[in-house]
Amino acid sequence: MNAQLIDSMPTPQRALSAQAMAYASVGNVAVGFDILGHCVAGAGDRAVVRRIDEPTVRIAAIHGRVTDLPLEASGNTAGAALLSLRRALGLRHGFEVVLHKGIALGSGMGGSAASCVAALVAANALLERPLPREALYGFALDGEAVASGSRHGDNLGPMLLGGLVLATRDRLLRLPVPEQWHCALVHPHTVLETRKAREVLAGGFSLHDVVAQHANLALVLTGLHRSDAELVREGLKDVLVEPRRAPLVPGFARVKQAALDHHALGASISGAGPSVFGWYERREDAERAAAAMSAAFAEEGLASDALVSPINGPAAALVDEEDAA
Repeated sequence: MNAQLIDSMPTPQRALSAQAMAYASVGNVAVGFDILGHCVAGAGDRAVVRRIDEPTVRIAAIHGRVTDLPLEASGNTAGAALLSLRRALGLRHGFEVVLHKGIALGSGMGGSAASCVAALVAANALLERPLPREALYGFALDGEAVASGSRHGDNLGPMLLGGLVLATRDRLLRLPVPEQWHCALVHPHTVLETRKAREVLAGGFSLHDVVAQHANLALVLTGLHRSDAELVREGLKDVLVEPRRAPLVPGFARVKQAALDHHALGASISGAGPSVFGWYERREDAERAAAAMSAAFAEEGLASDALVSPINGPAAALVDEEDAA
């Protein structure tokens, strides 16, 4: 894995505009609240960024699945991230942004983070000296804080690097995952705001549960480094956050059981919810599970979208007009 991803344009002269796609993600991954996440192919946000002479950041338009977002840069995740980039680098020029939202907000799929990362990757390509991907992380955290009220990188990290990423306050580490392992991610058509989902976590946790969660995280990380599915299966359980958030997801127990019934290594709430994910050793199992999970949501009266993707999902990337069509 090349940890020094640098975006470059294909022509010798730096272009005046660029566009990038950032893909959906599964945050927390059951055992890594706010620090662990992975990308999911099949859905994403696209940002078209134009370099402008004025020393400012403008959100020119927002299209797609979500359009009623702030156009004021400081109140928009993409705008706030670019403002942070400008300040840190002392840029004399500014940026104009058009966002194309392919991820619903309040879905537990990293919708706010995707706009932020896509805008940063596109803007980075317009710099005279583009930064390594890790150097964009702090700016992305500034953007994400606008939406969630906190600086956490479980969605941002995998979007920047691809695959499964451990995202601490200051560091991003991509973790090894067998290439054949897949994720089933099912998004019910209902909204659960991140801030509301975080409110239910107020109050203390028992020391017993904290120790158990640490043990589960250790089992998952060790299992990944050994490519040992049984260790991951033993550890991929959330005893801290899931019990408090489960009542916010309609039919969660039934949907989770549908995921587990198809040989899942584990299943839980994706990010703040209401999406639910499961991990699988084979794509065929993930596909069957996705259908069963969607059926379980349907029994609750909810339509849903299902994605099946390698856990080693794609990092955000520059795209041309043909790719974006």
